[in-house]
Formats: sequence, C-alpha cells, structure tokens
Amino acid sequence: MLSAASAPHPPLKAGSRTEVDVAVVGGGVAGLSVAWELARAGRRVAVLESDRIAAGVTGHTTGKVSALHGLVYSHLRERQGADDARRYASSQQQAIEHLAAVAGELDVDCELERIPAYTFVESEHHAEDIRAEAEAAREAGLPASLVTETGLPFPVHSAVRVEDQAQFHPRKYLLALAEDLLRRGGLIHERTRVIGLDEGDPCRVTTENGAEVLAGDVVVATHYPVFDRALMFSRLQPRRELVVSALVPAASDPGGAYLTPERGTRSVRTAPYPFGKGRRLLIVTGEKFTPGTSGQGSVGAGYERLAAWTYERFPDARLVHRWATQDNDTTDGVPYIGSFHPAAQHTWVATGFGGWGMSGGVLAGQLLTAYITGATLPPWAGLYEPRRLSPREAPAVLRFQSTVAGRFVGDRLRSSYADSVEEIAPGTGAIVRVRGRRSAVHRTPEGEVRALSPRCTHLGCFVRFNDAEGAWECPCHGSRFDTEGRVIQGPATRPLERRDDVT
Repeated sequence: MLSAASAPHPPLKAGSRTEVDVAVVGGGVAGLSVAWELARAGRRVAVLESDRIAAGVTGHTTGKVSALHGLVYSHLRERQGADDARRYASSQQQAIEHLAAVAGELDVDCELERIPAYTFVESEHHAEDIRAEAEAAREAGLPASLVTETGLPFPVHSAVRVEDQAQFHPRKYLLALAEDLLRRGGLIHERTRVIGLDEGDPCRVTTENGAEVLAGDVVVATHYPVFDRALMFSRLQPRRELVVSALVPAASDPGGAYLTPERGTRSVRTAPYPFGKGRRLLIVTGEKFTPGTSGQGSVGAGYERLAAWTYERFPDARLVHRWATQDNDTTDGVPYIGSFHPAAQHTWVATGFGGWGMSGGVLAGQLLTAYITGATLPPWAGLYEPRRLSPREAPAVLRFQSTVAGRFVGDRLRSSYADSVEEIAPGTGAIVRVRGRRSAVHRTPEGEVRALSPRCTHLGCFVRFNDAEGAWECPCHGSRFDTEGRVIQGPATRPLERRDDVT
C-alpha cells in the first residue's frame, strides 16, 4: 500500500528543545488520528516518528475498515457479556462513519468505497461458529445476516454479512490529515527516534540525538509501546502476516471484504487500480506467524502457499507484489486505548489492534482526544481502558509469558544455530558461536559477512533471521532489525551491536 508519495518532514535538531501541548510518539494511523483530532480541538501538537509517517505498519496495511472482526462478537458475548459486545460494535461502526466524514470534510480522494464485509467458511465444520457470530453481531447492533451466497468466485458453506463497511487508501487519507495538521499549527518530525520519557510536569520526551520535547501530555502510539513501564509486554503478543496482491479483471471483483478463519486465516478484498482500465488490485492476506519463529526458509514457503491459494481461488489473477505486515494481539482481544499505566496522569497509549488498526486507530484518535481535552467520554470508553484487569485474562497472560520465557532461556541453551560462518549461504543468516560467543551473522548475496550481537536491545531475547524479508526478528516482543543492525520496528529503540571480529 506504499503507493502515495509525500514530502519529507524535518527531524528535530540535535540538542534542541520544543514546547507543545501534546507530543504524539508514532506517525501511523493511531498517532496521526490522535494528533489531528487534538489540533482540531485547539491543541498545539508535535508528531515524532522514527522513520516516515504512514509508512510503517500503516503503510503496509490492507486498508479494510470494518466492524466485523472475524468471530469477535460471539467471543465477546461469551467471555464478557452482551453489553461489551454492543459497546465494541457501536465504537467500531462509529469509527467507520467518522473516517468517512473526515475524508469528506478534507475533500481527500482516498479511494473510499462502502462495501459489505463477510466472515465465511467453506466447510461445514465451522458452520456453527458462523451461525453464532451472525446472531451475536445482530444482537450487538450491526446490520448482520447469515448468508450462503457471496460475490466470491468459489462456493462457501455459510457467511456472516455486515452492510455499510468500507475500504480505502490509508496513506492518501493520513497524508491529508498530516497536511491539515500542519495548517493548524502542528509539527511533524520524521527520522526522530524517541528513546526516553520523563512523566514530570511537564512531561519530557528525549530523542536519540539529544533533542527534547516538553509537553503537557504524551501519547505513545508506536504500534508496540517503546516503553515498558506499563508492563504491556506481558499482555501483548506480536504476530506477522503475509500479503500478496494480484491484478484481476474488474468483473472478478467479489464486491466486498472477506475473511475466513480456515486455513490459518485468509483475508480478501480488492482496490482500484489506476494504471489500467478494466482491472482491480486483489489483496490476499494470511499465513500468520510470530516474528522470529517461522524457521529458516518457511516465510518464503508461506508466500508460496498464499500465492497458490490465490491462483486456485482466482484463476485469472496475476501476482504483482508481496509484502508482510505486523500487529499485536491483547490477552482479551480488545485494544488498549487510554492511560499508559495505573499511575499515569498525562501519558496515554493506543496499541493492541489485533489486525484491525484502521477502525481502531480512528477510534483511538477520538477517545484519547476526549481524555486529554476533558470532553465527555463515549459510553464505550471503559471497554478499551488499558488498566482493566480480569481473571479471564490470566490464562492468556501466563501463556504469553511462558512462551517468552521459553524462548529467552531456550535460545541460550542451544549450542548454535549454525556450526560455522562458512555454513551460511549467500542471502541468509544464522546464529553462530565464534570465539566462544554467539553472533548473528548474515551473508549478503555478494558474499560479504555482517555480524551483530544476537541480543535484542529491548529485553535481551535472541533474534532470528527471516530469509524472505532479509531481517533479524525478535521472537519475544516483535522487534525487527535490518542486516546492519538498525531498528526497523520496535519496541527496541537501539540498534544491534556491530561485531567486527567474526571473519
């Protein structure tokens, strides 16, 4: 989805000091939505982005904006009750309408299309799940129905259909928000990595080049929070998902956004294709895995499985692109939007969107603006409160942390992931013990060897190499690094240490 150009925004100058009402850390859909809403409410806002705005996870999203999130309503009704299911539906559908209204207000051509959304199954095995979801979604207040016919070019057993959902081009929308934010006196600083947060009065945000921003309030919207004081690393599980896109005849457009929990999840939608009439861009997502746990070569195999599924279901498709995206799941399936930690007074967080960051990010903009400005909170605010604790979460928290602990300890017990540097083929990487210590070693396609410390700079788990994407990934909390050790994705804020004594 990185197909909309934008002018760069200057980084903060080294050693500089900036004073604003609110500092927003992170320039994705949540961060830019929060910043724009606050600026519209009269606050002076600075957005601090480590790379480019709307170019990280948001820049690689599939662009669905839906209140139908798989089987969420039947799960919420069962675990938390019908009232919470209704609050979730109301907030998510309201976010869709708000996004459409803002796009109209700014007169931005973000390819917004109103479509139905479907959760479907092809086999009878999961039919009862679909029936329960249709019932729960209707009870929650969505225009949901149980159907057996869809616009897909293959038969399904049954599906939940929800009307009045949407799809759009997220970068075009967010770049319009950014432009209007600047017109309202806001600041945007790219290539500005935040590494410190002092929750004083005012709050102080510090960057890796020694610049600082003083703000009455700070919003942490970095996808996975870059600060661990809220202990959210014990309640968030990162996952990565593969995406392929293909050109199909416009007549093959299935006319909606589709998701199935079968085959490890498959998500399907189309988008306008501006470079040729009579065609649409088909976008297919699936093959979920935890970063750093896919095993050498299996990410590439995942792409092959996804492409094979696409060709099988859409025989006239012609694949043109592939990429991957990343998100975080909370222990109860509901995002964390609100106070950063129990003692926080002026720090806020938005995270854990579980693959539904488009509606969740827009929702976060409205909710956090209400908190910060003192406006009346919506009736569903408490549903997203990060400080919520429930006995129902305990098994998931324990499962998350036992998995992390197993990786943290188990990786140190392994003798090596490769026996020698010579074993590492061009274009691949592995952990190798050299001169008594382990190193993360990558060999470029040209044969050059690059060595780094294998310890993630977040909490010290050992990284692993993703051959298909050419990156080192932390299996504990999802940090990603390029082959030079630079941070691609947090929560890590510092690069992997270079090692020059391996060859």
